[in-house]
Amino acid sequence: MTTLAQLHDVLPGARLEPDDAGRVEVVDVTHDSRESGPGAMFVALRGAATDGHAHVAAAADSGAVAALVEERVDVALPQVVVPDTRLAAGPAAALVHGRPSTALDVVAITGTNGKTTTSYLVEAAAAAAGRGAGLIGTVATRIHGRDQPAVRTTPEGPDLQRLFARMRDRGVRTVAMEVSSHGLALHRVDGTRFVVAVFTNLSQDHLDFHGDLEEYFAAKARLFTPGLSDRGLVGVFDDWGRRLADQASIEVVTIGEGPDADVRLEVEEATLHRTRGRLTGPADLLGGHTEVELTTRLAGRFNLRNAAQAWLSAVMTGIDATDAAAGIAHADDIPGRFEVVVEDDVTALVDYAHSPDAITALLDTLRPITPGRIILVVGAGGDRDRAKRGPMGAAAVAADVVVFTSDNPRSESPQDILEELLAGATGAPTRAHVEALADREAAIDRALAVAEPGDVVVVAGKGHETGQEIAGVVRPFDDREVLARRFRRQQGRA
Repeated sequence: MTTLAQLHDVLPGARLEPDDAGRVEVVDVTHDSRESGPGAMFVALRGAATDGHAHVAAAADSGAVAALVEERVDVALPQVVVPDTRLAAGPAAALVHGRPSTALDVVAITGTNGKTTTSYLVEAAAAAAGRGAGLIGTVATRIHGRDQPAVRTTPEGPDLQRLFARMRDRGVRTVAMEVSSHGLALHRVDGTRFVVAVFTNLSQDHLDFHGDLEEYFAAKARLFTPGLSDRGLVGVFDDWGRRLADQASIEVVTIGEGPDADVRLEVEEATLHRTRGRLTGPADLLGGHTEVELTTRLAGRFNLRNAAQAWLSAVMTGIDATDAAAGIAHADDIPGRFEVVVEDDVTALVDYAHSPDAITALLDTLRPITPGRIILVVGAGGDRDRAKRGPMGAAAVAADVVVFTSDNPRSESPQDILEELLAGATGAPTRAHVEALADREAAIDRALAVAEPGDVVVVAGKGHETGQEIAGVVRPFDDREVLARRFRRQQGRA
């Protein structure tokens, strides 16, 4: 157990109310007043829609023994008052749970694209080496391969530290974790110790939250500081990666396709179901080898980059190089990431690409392995970064046929979003045939209807998601299920 006096001593600027409450013992930390059971300390977080200080009384009614607040609340409950509860939440929860991340090898993966795939492959490498493996990310949270409840890519600090403690107590040794820019900017990972921080790439996304690319980059770069991570692995596949490698304040290993990288990656084979490449570099970075062959069942140069960074980060945690390569080579498809749904005269797949660079990488991967045309179905989310819609439209018309459609329009007019995508497409040099259908199922149906033998139909943007949000209502919608069903119906197999 942890006392309020111990929390007071480690949280900067903290004071106790009342000042004799130091002996109160805390066994859990939560930001949800409904989960504030006996022994719990409730954290009053200020959010965009609600202020946790308004729920301190409810937390007390639920059995909380204390509250972490920014200003004393008139409730008969011991309180630790700090300048910023968001800064204090993670470190407080880490202390209460015995600083669980220090007992784990936690690999943090950040970047615009590739986080999910890389984290799945790190998990596969750890499992192949016989280490207990954990996964925290966009698609799933898992302990020893079993799914756990999850609500967001990077959980809030109290939830994250509780999850780490559960993993530690269940014998997990290696954890692969996606760390979002939101999670970094909102201090959700504070109180965590990462043995390796991985940077995949950076391109335009989430500017509705960060404001501009500089702020977005700054949020990512925060992971590569001594307060959070021991070592870094930085992909120097773009200028942002090279910049991060230059300015990071921790030891950094670089990987790229040019001679300037510490470890060099070369692509040797790329098909729809297999990508093979070679890593070259110093033996101390490559598990005792100067050359390593790496194979993945995932398609494309960008997935080989993900596989290479997963392998390197696994080796950096002490996982055997051969075991890591074997785990990555046998890893199954990642849900909603270049996931093939139909293989017939026409191939159809689903991918999570929802930024300009991700769409470009997707189409660049498909072009050399597609005998016919690339037919792309894609939309853009509502109430999110509007500035990327035009560039997404421009990137999309590198396909041969494009059907623009709705993604998750949320509170926006689907037609207004389509107009912005079409404006970007119109301004780009292209010979693509372009259509627009707001109904996503109709758009998928249309793409399949125009497909001919040898063509590839790719439905992009939503990936693994199983719902579509329109006007505040989330209805069931899984691109993979819709794609398979519409194909069977068109083929007279339904």
